[in-house]
Amino acid sequence: MSLTNPSLDKMIGLIRDSFRMRKNTQSTYVDIGDNLARIGAQQHQVIFGRRGSGKSCLLMQYLNTADTKRIIPVYVLADEYKRLTYPDILIRLLIEILEVVPVRWKRLKTICRRPIPTLMHAAALRKMLDMADEQDVVEDHQRKVTEDARAAIKADGIGRAELGSERNTSLGRSSTFRERKIDTLERHLRDYKRAIAETVDAWPRRTGAILLDDFYLIPRDRQPDVLDYLHRIVRDTDLFLKVATIRHRTSLVRNYPQTIGVEPSQDVEEISLDRTLEDLNATQGFLWQMLVSIAASAGIDDLDEYFNPEALQALTLVSGGVPRDFLTIFVNAIDAARAAGQTKWLTPTLVYKGAGRLAYNTKLKNLRDDAGAGVDGIERLFVDLLGFCLGEKRKTAFLISQDNSQKFPREHELIQQLMDFKLIHVVEPDTSAASGRPGRYEAYTLDFSLFMEPRRRNIEIVEFWRIDDQSRRVGIREAPVYSLERARQAYDDPTGPSEPNTVLEESEEGLNETAGTDAPDEEQPSLFEPGSEG
Repeated sequence: MSLTNPSLDKMIGLIRDSFRMRKNTQSTYVDIGDNLARIGAQQHQVIFGRRGSGKSCLLMQYLNTADTKRIIPVYVLADEYKRLTYPDILIRLLIEILEVVPVRWKRLKTICRRPIPTLMHAAALRKMLDMADEQDVVEDHQRKVTEDARAAIKADGIGRAELGSERNTSLGRSSTFRERKIDTLERHLRDYKRAIAETVDAWPRRTGAILLDDFYLIPRDRQPDVLDYLHRIVRDTDLFLKVATIRHRTSLVRNYPQTIGVEPSQDVEEISLDRTLEDLNATQGFLWQMLVSIAASAGIDDLDEYFNPEALQALTLVSGGVPRDFLTIFVNAIDAARAAGQTKWLTPTLVYKGAGRLAYNTKLKNLRDDAGAGVDGIERLFVDLLGFCLGEKRKTAFLISQDNSQKFPREHELIQQLMDFKLIHVVEPDTSAASGRPGRYEAYTLDFSLFMEPRRRNIEIVEFWRIDDQSRRVGIREAPVYSLERARQAYDDPTGPSEPNTVLEESEEGLNETAGTDAPDEEQPSLFEPGSEG
């Protein structure tokens, strides 16, 4: 077989189509973990996954394939409302739900000749959008007092005589009070819920699923409020929330001064789509099964012949276990191979070229787009971490003390956010450290796009996927410890460096790229050996 096989072009087309899933379109979707059936369950769920893990693809596939005789899905994209302030974000989401839910009920409206309550509430909410969040309201109070006394005399032949008096008194008073949108929403929550319940009850043998995608783009401090309100509206109805988001960019609950939001395992079920490098064998097997399934759709039943013995592991490592990155790098690696005339099969070097610095720049852009108000601080922390690993310690892995994590919870959360943005990856959640360092540690590696293309000398690539004779990951216990107190200083110092590319360029000074990069792949030094662990 050769990488010039036309069937590969068909496979590449299917992969690219899978990145462009839209409403009412059929694209390639591989359901390895049976998640499609799982989100059809009649319960509220939060789907966690990093960018590219397949959250949107899962929701869109469910939207396009759900049996509408039993389930009516309502898709809402939070990205469209991320620039709104609270409570306008909530109002917009309510309008989406109220307007879409009764679409199936229009025939009933025609028969009954009466307005649909959900649409009436949606119209009122639209008017509320144009109002200020708070406004002064003047209310008039009028009181009128009327007194009337009359006497009448009637005599035959004389007629009728009447005497009387009347006194009117009018009293007027006006008062001004502060009206807030959120108070109006709270007062009418029961009305909205009743309207939704009545509409859903009109669906014979049907339930509804509200698919709320990219929830992490809503301002984090207001996420518990939005979830709390939506959950209260659909609770005890046949509508179920399915919220797709990134774990460490999301706050499900706020406990002070009262509990607001939803509690995992109590109010909502968690579904995780993340595959990490902690269990490289399992992650590689999952990604390979996904790739084989797509290949079969393109008429390829011998996909392993397109990989040399080391390339699949390299592809898994540089993707960080993220399905979309895995597929993208696979396509880019084939393009790189064809451009270089090396069409026998894929090798680690071609995989590295397929990943390249573009992957890193894309992840950095995602960080800047999605991190919100704290983006400058997170970027400074990342710059400091790069300088620590590549500039000072010359190693690609680092440790975080678990005791340190307890003392600096904010900084530990920021490390987790860097992991969600795929700039670092966890490889061991609980390990000891060598050289007599006490305590327990979490072990991480920098993303491979930061040091593999171009590949450099004088930096130790920690080969955590290898196992030593004591069944321990190679190089992990010897990795340097990154202090979260140092992370706090980097995050809080507005004068600190905040350009990662500058740090990467500085770390390259005095270092030589691996010799013979353009030579045939068989002549390149490799991190991998056939049959190695992982």
